[in-house]
Amino acid sequence: MKTYIEKASAHVNLQEGPRVIEQLLIECYLRPGISTKELARNTLLPVPVATAIKKELIKAGALVQNCGVRCTEEGNAYIQQDCGYDGLDTTLFQKLMGHETAWKTELADILLLLEDVFQSRPQVNVQIDQSKCTAETSLARAILCLRDHSLIGKHILCVGDDDLVSVSLGFLLKRLFPNASHPKTKIEVVDIDDRFLNCISEIAHQEGLPIECHSLDLRQPLPAKMHGQYDCFFTDPPYTLQGMSLFISRGISALKAIKGLPIFLSFAHKSPDFTLAMQREFVRMGLMAREVIPRFNEYEGAEMIGNRSQMIILRTTESTAPDITSIFEDALYTGEVKRTVRTYCCKQCDETAIVGFEATLPTIEALKNQGCPLCGNDTFDLIDKKTI
Repeated sequence: MKTYIEKASAHVNLQEGPRVIEQLLIECYLRPGISTKELARNTLLPVPVATAIKKELIKAGALVQNCGVRCTEEGNAYIQQDCGYDGLDTTLFQKLMGHETAWKTELADILLLLEDVFQSRPQVNVQIDQSKCTAETSLARAILCLRDHSLIGKHILCVGDDDLVSVSLGFLLKRLFPNASHPKTKIEVVDIDDRFLNCISEIAHQEGLPIECHSLDLRQPLPAKMHGQYDCFFTDPPYTLQGMSLFISRGISALKAIKGLPIFLSFAHKSPDFTLAMQREFVRMGLMAREVIPRFNEYEGAEMIGNRSQMIILRTTESTAPDITSIFEDALYTGEVKRTVRTYCCKQCDETAIVGFEATLPTIEALKNQGCPLCGNDTFDLIDKKTI
């Protein structure tokens, strides 16, 4: 049987995707009697579009116009049971959603608990570009997920998680649902480092958090059973163009084929040339940059990046597809990139170019920004790699 979201989506051609219909319905559930104009403001929709969605949800039996817009009994049941809002502490939820910094006060005890947890996490392995974000940063990422309507009732993937974002998401969920289980929300982690996976699994077991861990080298594609299953993902990849493209590609392969899904990318502040190459990769993968928050992430002892990095929120579109789908054989981590000379072949004309140590072009982003010296194309295959 079609859901209310599917019924409304079938009759309203939304460029924003079906997520915004769910968001509008949840707004009516949380704020019964809300006006159509306020619905439009809260969902970032033009008033005529919000009105059209509202009318379709009324026809479907989920909403009623009565001193404002509110859910019917059936609509309330759908939000609670199908969307996972049953048992929600709505007072806390409204506070966290309504004020930018309210979470620092409302969740002060959780932050203290996380700080204790973070003290016992494994030491970072700098050879695979790990770094320790602060407990406050990890919790801030979870709050960002909540405010994006991407936590409650969602299937979330952490593509690498030495920052224990999965744990912060779990603790936040536990606080929001103090007297209820949350079977609709699932959090999964893929990582190459079993130390962190064991740490996360132990915390999840002790605290009853809905987290499942998978040991995986992301140079290999995700297992087929993980493809097309998730509503969003977090990643803080190696700060190389190759690392960013690989981790984003693996995450995209895991996402449901729905436009408008969020990707929470933490990445170092980079030079204009590097940033241009990075944005080129976003476009190639059919992603749009929804928001860039400078200095969002803080790290312990990461002097090379000034202890800070940016948060980039990306959105999927109808054109979204991973750039890397097979086994990855290029240099990945910062140390590897600095020590290699690599030969790339233009995908369009087969011209070759040398990149790396003491070469004219030091990095793949420089090659992509310049383009093929023969035809100007900016996509290449790695055909040889030598370690210096």
